[in-house]
Amino acid sequence: MKIKSIETFVLKDKLSKSFFFSQWEYSERCICIVKVTAEDGTYGWGEGYGPASVLEAGIKLLEPFVVGENVLENEVVWNTMYRKTLDFARRGILVASMSAIDIAVWDLKGKLLNLPISTLLGGAHRSKVRPYATGLYFTDHKNPTKTFEKEAKLYISQGFKAMKMKVGLGIKEDVKNVKLMREIIGPEIQLMVDSNHAYTLREATELARKIEQYDIAWFEEPLSPEFYDQYSELRQKTTIPISGGECEYLRFGFQQLIASNSVDIIQPDICASGGLTEAKRIGALASANGVDLIPHTWGTAIGLHVALHFISNIESVPGRMYQPDFLMEYDQTENGLRDKLCFPSIEMKDGMIEVPKRPGLGIDIDEDVLNKYASIPTGNTEEAIQKIYKVK
Repeated sequence: MKIKSIETFVLKDKLSKSFFFSQWEYSERCICIVKVTAEDGTYGWGEGYGPASVLEAGIKLLEPFVVGENVLENEVVWNTMYRKTLDFARRGILVASMSAIDIAVWDLKGKLLNLPISTLLGGAHRSKVRPYATGLYFTDHKNPTKTFEKEAKLYISQGFKAMKMKVGLGIKEDVKNVKLMREIIGPEIQLMVDSNHAYTLREATELARKIEQYDIAWFEEPLSPEFYDQYSELRQKTTIPISGGECEYLRFGFQQLIASNSVDIIQPDICASGGLTEAKRIGALASANGVDLIPHTWGTAIGLHVALHFISNIESVPGRMYQPDFLMEYDQTENGLRDKLCFPSIEMKDGMIEVPKRPGLGIDIDEDVLNKYASIPTGNTEEAIQKIYKVK
């Protein structure tokens, strides 16, 4: 079955209230999704992680290399895209564009074969995945954490057993906020911190040592992703597990991250690092080196379902006598694209989300919602980037 066409959609959702973290402020969510259609009219959906207008340009660049390929031969399709862009796209947005197409091809393949992606990946080791709540961003420049208590208690009432908070405002303020959050949620809820690479090695070391007492499950992106050796040094200076990888691309980037002993947990974004085809290879790298893997997710329910299927297939670190609860990042910030675009909607019960058993990703797109969010003019690439990312 050959691929007949590729369509892109840049979707925008204006937020009712902006939020910020250590690097940027968001006033809207803007995401590029892709639809890959086969000769018989069957279609699959994919999503890329990164500036939407630039992703769309990358997908259009790749389109002529993909149309006409056999959708069942997804590794051949992936390798065609990779070879055609190798000279100028070993990292970054074009890899994310490849990822979006690759995910759509997997969804399409699953629908054609009437099998869920978890089965196509080799089978589900687990039928349910435990999500953690990503939220606790800053909403007020004068009092950044004023909504933290209300938000954290909401997550607990919804059944979350783990949540991730933002740090990066400064060591003194971060320590105060982490202490406050631990007091709010108590000792039984897992707590992670994420600075979005805000700190130097000296600063990250000082912060890590001061918050060790609050039982932190991991410290995410403490440093710039460029400093592999500094990550490794930080690991030796704190008892908190160090995580990172949302800024890495392809198995080659993760090989460098693992070989340098930079992190305890790798966090590839499947919608950016090479799609499901490459995520399977990254997972093998993690397993071969005894490193845990918890994907980064940020976007629509397409990306969340990609993570659900992938996590269901992850094998435990060799030698473990039990199957631990594998965590999935579940963004809780305002996002109509996540909540309204896809159906059926994600449901969490008793703190767990079931892996869909329907063909492909197990979801479809509400065309009315798609048209609503795609109706806003995208403007040119520079304008889109400036609007999405407001430098503080």
